[in-house]
Amino acid sequence: MGKKAVILYSGGLDSTTCLAIARAEGYEPYAMSFSYGQRHSVELERAKANARPMGAVDHLVVEFDYRQVGGSALTADIAVPKEGVGSDIPVTYVPARNTVFLSFALGWAEALGAFDIFIGVNALDYSGYPDCRPEYIAAFEAMANLATKAGVEGAGRFTIHTPLISLTKAEIVRKGLSLGVDYGRTHSCYDPTPEGLACGLCDSCRLRLKGFAEAGVVDPVEYVTGRKDQ
Repeated sequence: MGKKAVILYSGGLDSTTCLAIARAEGYEPYAMSFSYGQRHSVELERAKANARPMGAVDHLVVEFDYRQVGGSALTADIAVPKEGVGSDIPVTYVPARNTVFLSFALGWAEALGAFDIFIGVNALDYSGYPDCRPEYIAAFEAMANLATKAGVEGAGRFTIHTPLISLTKAEIVRKGLSLGVDYGRTHSCYDPTPEGLACGLCDSCRLRLKGFAEAGVVDPVEYVTGRKDQ
C-alpha cells in the first residue's frame, strides 16, 4: 500500500474529487469529516455513506458544535443568500473553518504517522473565502511543521495538498469523471430541503451547476426545480 494521507472529506463535489485524486496518486486515504452543527447536514450523511465505497481506508467523523460561535449562515439563524455569486465574502463563510478543520487533520495525521493532508480548496470558481487561497495554505503548512512533535523532530515534513486550487469547476468535474467519481453520491447545497433536495440557487449550487454545464455533463443530483441541467 502507499503512504497514508488524511483527506478532508465533506461529501461534496470538491472533497470527493480530492479523495479520488489521492487514491489515484497511490495514497492510502484516511477520510475526515465534521459534524459541527452545519445547516447542510445532508452532505455529511453522504460522506458517512460513501467514504469507504469511494476508497477511504478509514473514516473519522469529528463532532463539535460550531453554532456556539455563530457568525455564518451555515451555523446560525441567518438566511443563505440565493441572489448569485457576488464579489464580497458572503455570509456563508464560516469563521476560521478551514483552520479548524486542518488543525484536526494535522492532529490525526501526526497520530497516524502520516505527513500528507489533502483539502479540496479552490481559488477560481469559488465564493471568495479567504481560507481557500494559496498563500493561506502555504502559511498553514509552515505552521504545521513548526507546531508538531513530528515536524520539529524531523520525522518528516507535512505537506498540504491542494490539487483543485487552480482548476475551474468544469475542470474539477472532468477530472473526477476521468477517475470514476459518481457525482450522484455527492451533495453540495448549503440550504437543502428537509427531503434533501438541492436548492439550485445558493452559491454552492450555482458554482456546481456552472461546472457541470461548462463540462457538458448533466448533474446527476436532484434539485428543487427538478431540472438537472440548469
